[in-house]
Amino acid sequence: MRNSLTQIAPEVANALEKCQGVVALESTLISHGLPWPTNLETALASEEAVRKSKAVPATIAVLKGRLTVGLSHSEIEALANNKDIAKVSVRDLPVLMARRADGATTVASTLMIAHRAGIRVMATGGIGGVHRDAFSGDSPTLDISADLPVLARTPVILVCSGAKSILDLRATREWLETHGVTVLGFRTDEFPGFYTTHTGLRVDARTNSIAEIVEIARARWSLELEGAILVGNPPPADLALPAELIETHLREATAQMEHERVSGKDVTPFLLSRLQQATEGKATRLNSALIIANAALAGEVAAALAQHAE
Repeated sequence: MRNSLTQIAPEVANALEKCQGVVALESTLISHGLPWPTNLETALASEEAVRKSKAVPATIAVLKGRLTVGLSHSEIEALANNKDIAKVSVRDLPVLMARRADGATTVASTLMIAHRAGIRVMATGGIGGVHRDAFSGDSPTLDISADLPVLARTPVILVCSGAKSILDLRATREWLETHGVTVLGFRTDEFPGFYTTHTGLRVDARTNSIAEIVEIARARWSLELEGAILVGNPPPADLALPAELIETHLREATAQMEHERVSGKDVTPFLLSRLQQATEGKATRLNSALIIANAALAGEVAAALAQHAE
């Protein structure tokens, strides 16, 4: 459903009208996920990867209160350069819309906006999930990313490298199962852990082809089920980091986070930033590479899905 609250770029609108493949891309990774200038380079490379896969990229953000689907080069650069841009999840959208403000959309809000625009495929780096202290310790935080409930009710194919390594991956995987999200592994039997390939967590089904991903999606949609299909694409093998190394750095970063009393939506950017520092840039290079790889795969899925619509 589209209305005056949504601004769709002409290229994206034309592709949707002609039933061509379109891939939604989030903008929080531009503003909050990667440092300058890697954020800009990654955003532009992701769009190019989608194009090379014969689909149309639609980077999504909130600009002057409008849900904007498809950004120009200058708009992406402005997001990459603005350190004060708001991080916008679903609950924040009404506030920015009412205030005619700008914001970078998370996985959750990007999924919602993409679905409203008629886009059925999205790519990101890693999803949010259940945080490690959500149900443990003396004071459970109950911190669960809004990405999860939105995934559970939005019929979109989301290509990602699993959930971010800073999360409770086992609890996140269990949440997805409980709420009926179909989790596929693209050429893998394991649910990826963002920076790491091996988590020991099984996917619902392994698939080795783009065609099968499309067939599974079409079958799910024919049942009129709510919820997404999550396609776990492992991080590039030559850049993936050992799980043990990530755990060591995470313990140190978490201790620092607690000391500085970081909470809420600042937790994920804080921990990811500390991991980037601790790995001397390796985490940043990996983050950028997997985002681009996921955009390329999503482009192939979107292009194949469009062929079925012809």
